[in-house]
Parts: sequence; C-alpha cells; structure tokens
Amino acid sequence: MKNHRLHLFLRFVLLLEASLFSFACSSKIIPSIKPDRGLANTPPMGWNSWNKFQCDIREDIVREVADAMVTNGMRDAGYQFICLDDCWMQNDRVDGHLKADSKTFPNGIKALADYVHSKGLKLGIYSDRGRKTCQGRDSSFGYETTDARDFADWGVDYLKYDDCNLPSNVSDRDGYRKMRDALLATGHPIVFSICAWGFQDWMPEIGNLWRTTGDIHDQWDDVVNHVNENEQYSSRSHVGAWNDPDMLEVGNDGMTTEEYKSHFSLWAVMTAPLIAGNDVRNMSKETREILTNTEVIAVDQDPWGLQGVKVWEGGDGLAVYSKVLAGANKRAVVLFNRSAFPAKVTARWSDLGLPPGPASVRDLWAHKDLGNFQEAFQSDVPPHGVVMLKVVSQEP
Repeated sequence: MKNHRLHLFLRFVLLLEASLFSFACSSKIIPSIKPDRGLANTPPMGWNSWNKFQCDIREDIVREVADAMVTNGMRDAGYQFICLDDCWMQNDRVDGHLKADSKTFPNGIKALADYVHSKGLKLGIYSDRGRKTCQGRDSSFGYETTDARDFADWGVDYLKYDDCNLPSNVSDRDGYRKMRDALLATGHPIVFSICAWGFQDWMPEIGNLWRTTGDIHDQWDDVVNHVNENEQYSSRSHVGAWNDPDMLEVGNDGMTTEEYKSHFSLWAVMTAPLIAGNDVRNMSKETREILTNTEVIAVDQDPWGLQGVKVWEGGDGLAVYSKVLAGANKRAVVLFNRSAFPAKVTARWSDLGLPPGPASVRDLWAHKDLGNFQEAFQSDVPPHGVVMLKVVSQEP
C-alpha cells in the first residue's frame, strides 16, 4: 500500500507539471513503479469478438482469428488476448455450471484455450454479475466461486465482467468484488476487466481495467466523446489498473483511414487497453499498418504507465495531448484536429513540461526523425486527423 500511494503521488506530480503552462518537469523525478498486482502491468492488448460478430461468434472463427494474429504480425506486435464476448454459453446451466453452446463451440472452452495457447496467445471469456448476460444467456450471479474455478480449470486468462440484469440487493462494488475474490482464490492468473459503463471510485482497487464510458460505436463523434469522457479519470490509472474507453473500432468500415489513425493514436497516448474489434482474418493493408504500428504501440505500453493528458486546447477543435514516457524529459505527443478542415497545430515545450532548448522530434506514423527544434514544433494536421510524435529534450 505504501508503494502504491507513493506511485500515485508521483504520478499526480508529473500530470500536474504537464498540465500547468508555467511549470517545467524536473528530469530528476523518476516514478518508483512497483506494481501492486502481478497482472496487466501494461494495458492489455488483444482482440474481442463483439464489435464485429456480436452473437454470431463460433469456435472455428476464434481458431481462425488465432491463426491470423500469428501470420499478420499482431501477436509479434504485442497483442496477447483473444476474448470471447457474450453468447459463447448456453442459455441455461448444466448441473450448476456454465457450458459452451454445443452448436457454436462443440469442443468446449478448454479445447479452445489449449488451441489459443498453442499459438502463443491467451484466451479471454465473458460473463455478467447479474442474473443474465446482456443477451439473456445464463450468468454468474450466485455462482461466482463455481464459475471462477471453471474458468481457471479451462485455462482462461482474462475475464470481461458485464453489468446487465442486476439483482437489486447487491451493490456494484460488492458484485464485482465477489468475482474478483473468487478469481484470486483459484490461484490461476486471470486479468479482471470491469464492464460497468462508467467510472466509479472503487474500480481501481478491484479491477485490472474498468470501463470509463458506455459502449463504443464505429463513428467519429463517438470516438471523440469517448476520449473526452475517459480523460476525466486520467489520475486514477496506474500500473496494473487501467482506464478503459472501450474496444477499438479500427477496420470496421464506419470511419476513414485518417480517423482510424486518430482513434488508435489517442487510445495509445491515453494508455488505454488496445483491444481490436475488427475481423483480423480479412483486413486491408491500411488497417493492418495501423494496428501493428509498433512505435505507437510502444507509447501505449510504456513501462511507467502514465496516462497522457490534454495540455493545450484551441477553440477551433484543435488540441495537444502529451504523455510522460520512461526516462528523462521524454514525451509522446498527439497534435489533434477534431475539425473538418486542415489546420496547423503547435506543441510548445512549455506546455509539454519540457525544459527550454533543443529537442529531437520523431514522427511515429511516418517513422521518420524530423530533426531538432527549439521551444516548439508545428505541423499541418488533416481534418479529423493527428500527427503523433516522440519529443526528447536534448538538455541534460
């Protein structure tokens, strides 16, 4: 607890320095990060079935997704989890246990987990703290211990725990705590994802990640709204416990390539879980290049685990986001243009909490070093677009 409080205090100091224009970060302030959990020490990366398949998910699709994530470079880029969402289970329990739908998952979850593990990946599963899942399948209320043991016996590595069809006599906190405790009691490591559609103060003490928003949709305005909502809770995210603005819609055809680049960049600078939601078996070259951009992913997976914050905003839909990276005077920066017109956006070292003087700038989408700049960097940013940078001060 002492180390956890020290980390939160230092994180607050760094975020305050990044957001106040008249202060500069001290290069000697280095967070002492000692995770208070053995899981999710960086934001989870993976794939979830819901955005693309919803209830039309099947065992053969999941196996093909595992194969594809190996061949298309996603596994090597850091994606670990293949997560089943709602509808994998039968409508009713069998002898008190959840059972996979025999029509869509004929070999059961244990065999599927074994296959996913054989590919160097991990399996995630879904349940709900209410009496039924959101789609009306049987759920975990009253069976938390049984279900947690079954998940562990099957080799499940990740649980998304939803919030539908709730009993009136159990508080949100108690319902999620009960499953958290049941998972811990199994002795099998299972990442616990709280899906309660909005932040509550108890979540960082119970989950490895928690939803800060409602469900995402494959629309530009919805992505912007999720960014704004998630940003409010930046101080509550820390190593092993992450704000989750919901899954990625990259590649689901509701937005432009430029908008998907913005979506991915903003999730990365906010240190959000990167859970793809498209059909990774069949995706365009542009979608694959977005999802496997290792320079952007490295920002998301930075070991200090500090969530980026907005450090400047213009009244015309322009903004600058900055994330403190591990090391001395290093920042990831997103120049963001929410408007429908091209615009110039400037990142000033004083806004980023960097000392005055020269700093090197690298474009993380162009994969190109742009040189050293004094005091600021300005770039043209396309409509609904971003320029994502790594800025490193050359001052000692």
